[in-house]
Amino acid sequence: MHTSKNIQRQLAVFCLVVMANVACADAQTRDPLEFFFDPSFNNLEEEVGTARQEGKIGLLIMFNDPDCPWCAKMKATVLSQVTVQEYYRSRFRLLHIDTRGDTLMKNFDGAEMAEKDFAFNMHRVRATPVFMFFDLEGQSVMRYTGATRGVDEFLWLGEFIASGGYKTENFTRYKARRLAANQKGP
Repeated sequence: MHTSKNIQRQLAVFCLVVMANVACADAQTRDPLEFFFDPSFNNLEEEVGTARQEGKIGLLIMFNDPDCPWCAKMKATVLSQVTVQEYYRSRFRLLHIDTRGDTLMKNFDGAEMAEKDFAFNMHRVRATPVFMFFDLEGQSVMRYTGATRGVDEFLWLGEFIASGGYKTENFTRYKARRLAANQKGP
């Protein structure tokens, strides 16, 4: 009887530890549709104005396909992270466009078109995800195709744009320097 009480206590402690770990893990992730992407009426002229008013440096548009496993992976493992959400939301207006979507939108020049036409005809998006950064004039400054290898790489991508690094080097070199600095340690 005494042994069974110890087992019950150990099981109860184990359950509390597991529940605490789950609660901590949940506290570090949030739904990207609610906490990463900004609400939008699909008018990119207005989005640039809003970004300017909010003191942002530009826009980031994620072109995605509802059936794309890499898009889903990015949303679940990277865009759901609180650190990613806070970093990107403080610097960019964050939008997503469905590459097969029929929803009407206005491009940076005010022309109305379907999301899929903006994606394919204007930006030649064929594979997804594609992350495109635009400045406050609506000019594309960088395009990244595919899923990043993780949170760090996606944060480095944001740093690369925010620092203006894209003006003098490519992201591959920037990423190699960041990776080397991380491996050296503090």
